[in-house]
Amino acid sequence: MLTTKLSSKGQVILPKSLRNSRHWPVGTEFAVEETAEGVLLRPTRPFAPTRLDDVAGCLRGSGPARTIEEMNRAIDDEVRDRHDRGRY
Repeated sequence: MLTTKLSSKGQVILPKSLRNSRHWPVGTEFAVEETAEGVLLRPTRPFAPTRLDDVAGCLRGSGPARTIEEMNRAIDDEVRDRHDRGRY
């Protein structure tokens, strides 16, 4: 079993043998999740570079363009709804 320590800066060093076996280079970013057993580190997978023209077709929308105020109000409403459902 491999062990490590938490530094005064809140950093954890992952043993080199583990980093090598997982092919995690310097700069690998991780999502951190709290679980019943402890903490789970999951490497994030960045999206491949894309252009707006490549993905604009997947955007849904109908009717006239929305104002910034309308978009902000919709975002606020959704955050409030998710908070009420215990999502945040």
